[in-house]
Amino acid sequence: MAKEKGRKLIAQNKRARHDYHILDTYECGLVLTGTEVKSLRAGRASLVDGFGQLDAGEVYLHNVHIPEYAQGTWTNHSARRKRKLLLHRAEIDKLIGKLQESGLTLVPLALYFSNGRAKVEIALARGKREYDKRQTLREKQDRREAERTMSAVRRRERG
Repeated sequence: MAKEKGRKLIAQNKRARHDYHILDTYECGLVLTGTEVKSLRAGRASLVDGFGQLDAGEVYLHNVHIPEYAQGTWTNHSARRKRKLLLHRAEIDKLIGKLQESGLTLVPLALYFSNGRAKVEIALARGKREYDKRQTLREKQDRREAERTMSAVRRRERG
């Protein structure tokens, strides 16, 4: 079988960028079982309720839903088990220091295959207040509206 090249996106957590201020991102490997990998290759996963947590000097990903593999037998995995993240010791130590600040959390942003290996992009994030979310939405709408007017002006100039 030929080696996979590049990045193949499996799941993305768009809600995280809406609900949190992203301070720093990390690319991590995942410790997975065989049926989990097969389920991911089928393109099935959900990061919606996922979060990262430190436990005895290791980082774990909780609540990420990787459904059971359809052709799996008794070797199937549980869908929402906690999964160990593979990070360098220096990165873990840095995260330990940052997560002791109040209001910071680890959120998964994307789950993908990079050169055939399952990776997750996690972010060190601070929760947004309701008015921050409204302001972000307003900025996004203003940007869209400005783009629309600019394209309309360009069309008039050409035609």
